Amino acid sequence: MWRLAVFGLALSVLLSPSCNKPKRVRATVSGEDDTGLRSVLHVADPKCAVQLLRGFHEVEGNAWRWTKGRFAVTLRPPYQGEKHGAYLVVRLSVAESTIQRLGSVTLSANVNGHPVPSETYDRTGDFLYRREVPASALQAEAVQVEFSLDKFLAAGQVEDRELGVIVSVIGFEARS
Repeated sequence: MWRLAVFGLALSVLLSPSCNKPKRVRATVSGEDDTGLRSVLHVADPKCAVQLLRGFHEVEGNAWRWTKGRFAVTLRPPYQGEKHGAYLVVRLSVAESTIQRLGSVTLSANVNGHPVPSETYDRTGDFLYRREVPASALQAEAVQVEFSLDKFLAAGQVEDRELGVIVSVIGFEARS
């Protein structure tokens, strides 16, 4: 009988609110806001597909996509981008077939209608396009970034699709 009393007392102590430990809360930085809009897109990530507005082909190699001659994305400005500006960053590759047929390609961009300096690629390989974006271009919660190539492979030249460059990441990098 006394065992039952001790068990009851122990159970009531364990279940009392004063003995419950508070739940741990872990703070994380996710790069997303409540709408899920991201500042950096890994173009192969299915969660990012909605931010790829136009000019992208299907995912290849679980890591990248070919673009067309014109392509566009929507991005969330980086933290304090509306005050300090940012860098527009694109991880891209230029294919051997592109250089063989076209000699070079020039990538141009504009962010919410603000032109960003272009860059010309005259050899094959992996490149990082990184250009300053003024704070005035980053005043909205969602920013449209449009890209264009001066030359691209028309459908039928190499395959049935129009081919521009190969892209793996597009995003903003905060400036301090």
